[in-house]
Amino acid sequence: MARKKKEEEKAGGDWIVTYSDMVTLLLCFFVALFEPNEADPTQLAAMASAFLNSGMGASTGGNTLSAGKSADLGNTIMSLPSMDRGRALGTAMSKAISTFEPEVKSNKARITHDERGLVISLASDSFFAPASARINIEETRDILIRLGGMLNSDELSGRKFRIEGHTDSVDVDPNGPWESNWELSTARAISVLHYLTDIGVDEKRFQVAGFADTMPIATNDTPEGRAYNRRVDIIVLDEGHL
Repeated sequence: MARKKKEEEKAGGDWIVTYSDMVTLLLCFFVALFEPNEADPTQLAAMASAFLNSGMGASTGGNTLSAGKSADLGNTIMSLPSMDRGRALGTAMSKAISTFEPEVKSNKARITHDERGLVISLASDSFFAPASARINIEETRDILIRLGGMLNSDELSGRKFRIEGHTDSVDVDPNGPWESNWELSTARAISVLHYLTDIGVDEKRFQVAGFADTMPIATNDTPEGRAYNRRVDIIVLDEGHL
C-alpha cells in the first residue's frame, strides 16, 4: 500500500517539468522581443532593484513596483522631479542613438552614459585635420546640424551642456601653433562651441574644457587606442555636474 502511494506522488509531480518548460519558452519569447534602444533606463534600474530585493538578492522587505498608500496622496517615486529628469535623459539617449546611428556604425561617434550625464563623443580625426582646431565642415556639417537640433529639442529643454576636448599622449610639434595638448584640446572644444552657437544653440547653456591626454578611454600604446582618445565629448550634464 505504501509503495502504491509513493508511485502516485511521483507521477503527480510530472506537471512541474512541463510548467517549467513553458515559463522558459515565454521568457525567451519576451527577451527576443525586447528592444534595448527603446527602454527607459530609469525604469530598468527600478526593475533591477526590485528583483535584487525580492528573493534574488539580500532582501530588505517591502520592495515592490506596485503603488502603495502614499500614491493616493501623489507621493510616488516616479512622480518626483528627479525621476522626470532621469526619464528625459533616458529618452534623449535613445534619440541620440537613433540620430547618430550611421556615425556610431562608422566609428565617427560614440553614445554613452556615465556619472556626468549623456556623452556624445565625436572622433577628432573625422572633425579636425592633424594638429588643427579648424573643423572640417565639408565632412561634418550634417552631424553637427543634427547635434544642434538635438540640443535644442524639447527633451533637453533647460539642460546644461559641456564640451570637452581630449587628445592622445603624443606631444605636439614644438614648431607648430600649439604649446601643448592642453591648448589644442581646448581650442577644438571651443571650435565645436562656436559652430553649435552659430546654428542657434544658446551659448549660455555651455561649459568648455580641455583635458589634453589626462582622460583616455583606451590605451595610448597602439594607433587604434590613440585614435579613440582623440575626441571631443559633448555632455548633456546631470544636475550633480552643473
